[in-house]
Amino acid sequence: MQKETAWCNLKASELRQLATENAIVVVPIGSIEQHGPHLPVQVDALLAGEVCRRAAGYMVDSVPVTVTPTIWSGLAEHHMSFGGTLTLDFDTFRSVIRCMCRSIQQQGFRRIALINGHGGNIAALTVISAELTLELNATVACATYWHVAEKEFNNILEAQQTVRHAGEAETSMLLALRPDLVDQQIIATFEPPTDGLGAENGVYRWRPIKDWSDSGVIGVLTAATAEKGVQLLEAAGKALATQLANSTIWRD
Repeated sequence: MQKETAWCNLKASELRQLATENAIVVVPIGSIEQHGPHLPVQVDALLAGEVCRRAAGYMVDSVPVTVTPTIWSGLAEHHMSFGGTLTLDFDTFRSVIRCMCRSIQQQGFRRIALINGHGGNIAALTVISAELTLELNATVACATYWHVAEKEFNNILEAQQTVRHAGEAETSMLLALRPDLVDQQIIATFEPPTDGLGAENGVYRWRPIKDWSDSGVIGVLTAATAEKGVQLLEAAGKALATQLANSTIWRD
């Protein structure tokens, strides 16, 4: 029977023991935001938590690890015009993560991994993790799961590169995890753009997603399958486990 890794399922005494073992504390971070007309708004939070759960399962027999409940809200102002989105401002987002990390550090943990599942959080988490490593007597690393598994994802995806937004990758993973939440009938009724949300010729400026997509989707929906979703989730879990178990990340 596999060891329990979910922080919320463990007893306080078990967590105190994990702290003495220098366990890695994995903190999934997502977002609640629109994902087009075919996917639920919880996609980013759901997938971040699932990838972290799988990664911990691969690690637990060789590396002590626990996964906190998912921080479900992030920086998603660019999705607000479509409705369904709950967003934080940067100061609040930073404060929530800082309080979580301080709580973890005060209990004796020294290795914290902030694992992101939302594109709008990437730049902020890079800054926050650096600040907290300097502030706390702990190493606070951060990663976005599809960046960690970029090579593997590129080998699985057929119609788009990387995750995009509510396209081939995310739709496939939802079909694998929660097909009951996917409106498959509507997928063939619209054709979203395949690119957007990035820097233009090396220059970044903030834009709402509606400037790129009338539907709120960027990617290729018709290429999504549940089988592909299983492969993506497994690849992300394995790749993340490999990186978190790499001692060079945690070396002082």
